Amino acid sequence: MDSRRSDPSRGAAAMPLAVKILVAGGFGVGKTTLVGAVSEIKPLRTEEQLTDRSVGIDDTSGVERKTTTTVAMDFGRITIRDGLVLYLFGTPGQDRFWFMWDELALGALGAVVLADSFPSIDYFERRRLPFIVGVNCFDGAIQYDTEEIRAALDLDPRVPIILCDVRRRESGKQVLIALVEHVLSVMAERQRQAGAVIH
Repeated sequence: MDSRRSDPSRGAAAMPLAVKILVAGGFGVGKTTLVGAVSEIKPLRTEEQLTDRSVGIDDTSGVERKTTTTVAMDFGRITIRDGLVLYLFGTPGQDRFWFMWDELALGALGAVVLADSFPSIDYFERRRLPFIVGVNCFDGAIQYDTEEIRAALDLDPRVPIILCDVRRRESGKQVLIALVEHVLSVMAERQRQAGAVIH
């Protein structure tokens, strides 16, 4: 009998670690664009056309030219390195679809919040889910430095802020790597605190 076939640890070592990550934020901040830019598979999108029915319900100020909206989620996948695969779930941005966030957050290890508003940040702070803030620096946007952004969002100094262009794959990938590093740091800190309490 071939011992390599009967050794379960060999198969386990070959299986990549799959991690669920949320890409969150308000309406029109670039969640769908980020997932699409970094995904190594054709992303699943649940976009629908904006219609007259959304007038007075969805706040389109600042994104008046946007014609579609995510109604459930975006889904993509990216291999960060051998043995580590991220499954990306982009959340819908409008308030009326926020009930989906609770479902999408189940089992998530962390989140990228594309900076736009306090509610997105509050959501993850309340759930103690590690997150970083990505600031989408697109053409024509006013540029702020990270400390101005941190002060405006009243962010914990330990939460990383990453300047990015969500249209560019490498830029989006760096955001995801920063999130994975932050999650590992938060987990290590929580283990240290748990150990201190036990002793």
